[in-house]
Amino acid sequence: MSKPGAAGSKPVTAEAPAGRTEIRITGFGGQGVVLSGYIIGRACAINAEQHATMIQSFGPEARGSACSATLAVSDTEVLYPYIGRPDVFVVMSGEGYEKYHDDLKDDGVLIYEKNLVQPTVKDGQPTYGVPSTRIAESLGRSIVQNIVMLGFFTAVTKLVSREQMREAVKASVPPGTEDLNLKAFDAGCDYFDEEYGQKQSAISGQLSATTGD
Repeated sequence: MSKPGAAGSKPVTAEAPAGRTEIRITGFGGQGVVLSGYIIGRACAINAEQHATMIQSFGPEARGSACSATLAVSDTEVLYPYIGRPDVFVVMSGEGYEKYHDDLKDDGVLIYEKNLVQPTVKDGQPTYGVPSTRIAESLGRSIVQNIVMLGFFTAVTKLVSREQMREAVKASVPPGTEDLNLKAFDAGCDYFDEEYGQKQSAISGQLSATTGD
């Protein structure tokens, strides 16, 4: 995976080429937005043998302000790291939603923290909410809510297998926290299975259609 950049996403109007998936993750500083992007990129680039680049941006204050990470994941080398209108929008704060929700493709997938974000959903848009903070708190550490969200993201999109993402989580979190983070990841997957399991094949087909696979 390419090293994270220092600038925000550069707006473009062209559609993503076939075989490429564009993702935006947003929230506020301290929610682990950048780590989430890094783990997704690692899972894709190392464990699933795809290509991935990530770019991150922050507001004027680091912690508590809006921050964003964008990823371009492709079957072939990523020659242009900036995204246009993402195929998947993962949002963990209301401010992040207000700032970026208009960029999501009309048929793009919206994944959101349902206790912190109140989205306005377009007709027919695939939309999936998870109380990731509450689930993390039930595990004893609210700080792992981003990993709960990663588990949910993995189950929704099937961009990589659950085991490939679990391995990326295990390799990316601080030593000594692996068990807690893997429990958080599994909890996010379990929530999807319980609440949306019947839609799993439908969303997989949706992503294939948007990326041209």
